[in-house]
Amino acid sequence: MILRFEDRSSDSPYIERVWRSRSERDGPFSSMAESRWEMVVIRLRGATILRIRGPETRATSVDCPADGEWLGIRFKLGTIIPHLPSSGLVDAGLNLPEASSKSFWLHAAAWEFPTYDNADTFVARLVREGLLVREPVVEAAIKGELDERSLRTTQRHFLRATGLTHSAIRQIERARYATLLLRQGVSIVEVAHAAGYFDQPHLTRALRYYIGQTPAQLMNERRSGQLSYLYKTQPLP
Repeated sequence: MILRFEDRSSDSPYIERVWRSRSERDGPFSSMAESRWEMVVIRLRGATILRIRGPETRATSVDCPADGEWLGIRFKLGTIIPHLPSSGLVDAGLNLPEASSKSFWLHAAAWEFPTYDNADTFVARLVREGLLVREPVVEAAIKGELDERSLRTTQRHFLRATGLTHSAIRQIERARYATLLLRQGVSIVEVAHAAGYFDQPHLTRALRYYIGQTPAQLMNERRSGQLSYLYKTQPLP
């Protein structure tokens, strides 16, 4: 095991999950596709930075350094920083300038790095300052509450707010859900059916692309190796 993860839920309507990890050694791991953006505090080699990491559309192999610490605040779909749209962060990231050893610059103000315990308070302050808002059209689209007369306009708003189409997000979430089931010991045939894949080859192709591993590898942790942060979720409708 290269990385050890710990995570918790949040009562904030803006936060999907708060997680933290520490690397026990260096080595490669599979960074899975992810539909949501997040803020990550990285502590490595005596330095601390805050990185805004956008959605990832496919799996990539990443080299993990030893003795690193990470704290992540993963945001719910539809949560955006108005002056920094998610569409500009797809498959990319942005390091915010350092203000001091304990703070960073965001929108011309110095902010203390959040911690695992105060992440909710940190996000609430961002909301009060207008630096974090919710795009209601995204939640409506996810719940299937779209007005057909304005479908094209809604799709544009959705893409601008999340950086991805509804279909792309659905495929990513379905692959992550299938991965959870496989890690729980559910058979490949049952997973293909439960996650809505046509057949096993369809499942295998999707997981290779979005997760970076095959179903057989994911069922055997010795073969699959380290994955990035994975938490309990359900596929989108």
